[in-house]
Amino acid sequence: MLSKERKEKIVKTLQQAIQIKSYSGEEKDIVEYLKKLLEEIGYDAVHIDHYGNIIACMKGKRKGLKVLMDGHMDTVPVQEEKWKENAFGGEIKDGKIYGRGTSDMKGALISMALAAAYFAEDTKKDFSGEIYIAGIVHEECFEGVAAREVSKYVKPDIVIIGEASELNLKIGQRGRAEIVVETFGKPAHSANPEKGINAVYKMMKLIEKIKILPMTHQDKLGYGILELTDIKSLPYPGASVVPDYCRTTYDRRLLVGETMEGVLKPIQDCINELKKEDSEFEAKVSYAVGKETCWTGEEIQGKRFFPGWLYDEKENYIQEAYSALKNIGQNPKITYYNFCTNGSHYAGEAKIHTIGYGPSKENLAHVIDEYVEIEQIENIAEGYYAILKAYLGKYCNCLLYTSPSPRDTR
Repeated sequence: MLSKERKEKIVKTLQQAIQIKSYSGEEKDIVEYLKKLLEEIGYDAVHIDHYGNIIACMKGKRKGLKVLMDGHMDTVPVQEEKWKENAFGGEIKDGKIYGRGTSDMKGALISMALAAAYFAEDTKKDFSGEIYIAGIVHEECFEGVAAREVSKYVKPDIVIIGEASELNLKIGQRGRAEIVVETFGKPAHSANPEKGINAVYKMMKLIEKIKILPMTHQDKLGYGILELTDIKSLPYPGASVVPDYCRTTYDRRLLVGETMEGVLKPIQDCINELKKEDSEFEAKVSYAVGKETCWTGEEIQGKRFFPGWLYDEKENYIQEAYSALKNIGQNPKITYYNFCTNGSHYAGEAKIHTIGYGPSKENLAHVIDEYVEIEQIENIAEGYYAILKAYLGKYCNCLLYTSPSPRDTR
C-alpha cells in the first residue's frame, strides 16, 4: 500500500498537470513539465521523439520484460463559459479533482509515472526488466498513430493502456474507421436541372443501399457499426446551381480481424450495383486521411483506420495482472472498452500483449466539468504498483513471484 505522503504527492502532481493546457498539437508545456518531473523522481533516461511524445525509462538490475505504460497528454478543447468549475484549475471539491484531462487521461499518466518510480525506489531497482512511461501526443485525433513511434523505440513485451476503466481490466475494444463516400454529377442552372446531374440525388440512392447493409458481429465485442455522421454538397451555398459533388462521412466501428479492404468492399459493391442500374451514376469510397501538425513542427498523418483487438482472458499476462489486483483488495472485472484507444496500434496492429487499466468512469471523458475521484487515483496508483511487481518482480530479493512470464506464453 502506498503511504499517505505518496498519495498526496500523486494528487498534487496531477493538480499541477491539469493546470497546464495541452490541446492536441499544443502539448509542449506539459512535455516540459513531465520531463522535469520524470528526471526528478529518478528515471534513468527521458527521450522526446520527433512527434513530441515523451518516453521515460527505468531499468532494473536484471534482464526481463519490457513493460510500457501508455497515457496520452493531449485533451479535447474546452468551452470554458459552459463550465461551473475552473477547467484548468485542478481544484478539489468533495473528494474530486476537477479539470480537463482529469479522467482523460492525465490522472492515469501521472499515477503511472509516480507508481513506477515508487516501485523502483522500494526495490532499489532490483527487479527484472524495464519500465517505460509514455506520454503520447495527438491521440484525440489519431488513436495509435503517434504510438507507432513509441513501440518502435521501446519494443515492449506488454503494454498497459491507462484509459478510464473504473479500475477494471480491459482486454479488447472495437476499432474505428472514418469512411468517405463521394458522388459526382454535372453542374447546371437549377432553372434547367435536366441539363445537369444532381450528385445529391445520386448520394441519396447510395445512402439507402448502405443503410441496409448487414453488420459484422462477434460474441464479446458485439456488432460492428456503420453510421452516417455528415453530408456535404458543392457548390455551397448552392445558389441556383445543381450540385455536382456530394460527400458523406461514415463512422465505422470495427471488430477484430476486419481489414481495410474488407470493410470497404460492401460499400463498393453497392456502388457497382448502382452503376449497372444507372449509366450516369459515379461514386467513390475511401478512408479519410487525417493530417495535423505536432508541437515539434512535425506533420502527423494517416488513414483513419484503427483496428480492433481482443485477448483471451485466460492469457497468463492477464491473469497475472488480475491476481495482483485481487491480492491488494481490488475486485476488477475483466471486460472491454467501448471506445477506441492506442491499443489499436499496440494490440491491433503490432500484436503486443496489451491490457487497459485506468481510473474513473469511461463516460467522464470530454464532458463539461470533467473530474476524477481522488480515491480512484489512489487506488489506480496502488494497482499499477502491484501489476509492475507481478510482471517484473520475479527475481527481486524482496518480492515473491512464481508465475510464468508472459513472454513464455506467446
